[in-house]
Amino acid sequence: MNQNYVFMTDSDSDLPFHLKQEYDIPVVYMPYALNGKEYFDDLGQMLDHKSYYDMMRNGAVPVTSALNEASYIEYFEPILKEKDLLFVAFSSKLSCTLQAVYSAREKLLEKYPERRFVVVDTLRISGPMTLLVLKAHEMYRAGKSIDEVADWLENNKLRAQAYFIVDDLKYLKRGGRISATAATVGTMLDLKPIISEAPDGTLTANDKIRGRKKALAFIVDKMLQFEPDPEESPVLILNADSPEDAERAKAMVEQKLPDAKVMVENVGPVIGAHAGPGTIALCFIGTKSQE
Repeated sequence: MNQNYVFMTDSDSDLPFHLKQEYDIPVVYMPYALNGKEYFDDLGQMLDHKSYYDMMRNGAVPVTSALNEASYIEYFEPILKEKDLLFVAFSSKLSCTLQAVYSAREKLLEKYPERRFVVVDTLRISGPMTLLVLKAHEMYRAGKSIDEVADWLENNKLRAQAYFIVDDLKYLKRGGRISATAATVGTMLDLKPIISEAPDGTLTANDKIRGRKKALAFIVDKMLQFEPDPEESPVLILNADSPEDAERAKAMVEQKLPDAKVMVENVGPVIGAHAGPGTIALCFIGTKSQE
């Protein structure tokens, strides 16, 4: 492969580290703080996912933050000195950080006017973004142009979807997503909120299902409504240190979609900070888009 541009993404995709290594995908690492110490989400290398969630269970409150323009310039300039750049970014509706990307791009293109720097706002985060990255990078490895890959991402990004099950409502309460009263009542009734990624790039609450097993069955049925094509993309199950439920969800998917490749990976620290330990996400690319 001898492309004249570099394909790059950010760690809010929750791209599994072994796939980053296998395909040599450059990744911008997003910052967060835990117990007063700053970390970068390097896909579980500096702080492994289990340790992160154990710290949360023990009372640590992670705080996520955005990179500034100068930080992005440090990531992008070494690439633009040599090649064009396609940057696949997480949803602009979930952070102000994409504005810093655009500001960095503007300054760098003034300095390197011969270069192209294309940014795709996926309107996705976490597993759905990983699936878009993997499909688009497959096109990149096949020699597709920067415009062909960017156009595919723009035209197909809303087909990438996820349904999240949150195990403990206190994390949503802490982040202001639900009221203290709703959290208390929901916990008493064993209600599991179902959260999805909306077409506008935000996260939205869909339903509340009583009981973990029923919630897992519910999100599998929701996935089937969008008719995922097993030949186009794998199904990705993410877990926030909840491997047993991840395997249970995997078995359900395999029963309903016997031809699907099902991957089990980790919820990263950004989604995990707001959803908490025990979160399960079912991620897929549907034949049908969200409306």
